[in-house]
Amino acid sequence: MVPLIVIRPEPGCAATAEAARALGLETVAQPLFAIEPRSWQAPLAADFDALLIGSANVLRHGGRGLDALKNLPVYAVGETTAQAARERGFTVAASGSGGLQAVVDMLPPGTRHVLRLAGDERVPLTLPKAMTMEERVTYASVPCPFTPGLIDLLRRPAIVAVHSAEAMRHLTAQCVSHAIRRSPLRIAALGPRIAQAAEAGWGEVAVAQAPNDKALLALARQMCQDPFP
Repeated sequence: MVPLIVIRPEPGCAATAEAARALGLETVAQPLFAIEPRSWQAPLAADFDALLIGSANVLRHGGRGLDALKNLPVYAVGETTAQAARERGFTVAASGSGGLQAVVDMLPPGTRHVLRLAGDERVPLTLPKAMTMEERVTYASVPCPFTPGLIDLLRRPAIVAVHSAEAMRHLTAQCVSHAIRRSPLRIAALGPRIAQAAEAGWGEVAVAQAPNDKALLALARQMCQDPFP
């Protein structure tokens, strides 16, 4: 069985790696990004009907600005984000399991103006005609260079779990910088947007059936059991 390499930022990297090991996968956790807070100013909560949050990092790194928004109902991308919101004192109206666009589609009729808190890298959303959205960036994912150990790992066949298009681009650039052949490496992508960001040259780029870790690890398990020649 070839190894699975998880490159998402912490604490998600460790969580994904632990879940992968529970499935019996040989797994290496190697974050390629560090999460850092960004300076931001909260708008007036009274101007909005709902708060849209696509990552628990918003709650971990949003700072004091979040306190001014606690009267707004939160619509969270998933249960991890929803739980982080509850721990910060927010009321969670709903959480999804299939990406933030699906959460937008869950917003109740009459929702006119929503506030999205996000990182600097975020997916575009399509809103109903009667709805408007403002965005505030509360954190950034800062790319990290390859470690010597990761360079050594990537010179052999491996599966790489990729959680964002930004990570896909950074992974590609670092492979080029270190003259790492991509043909022995296979990408397990969380969603289609990530696969679209992958340049040619990888041994395979496959997309999970749903944009969540359970589906991604099911894909990775299948790929690890069928090693690339």
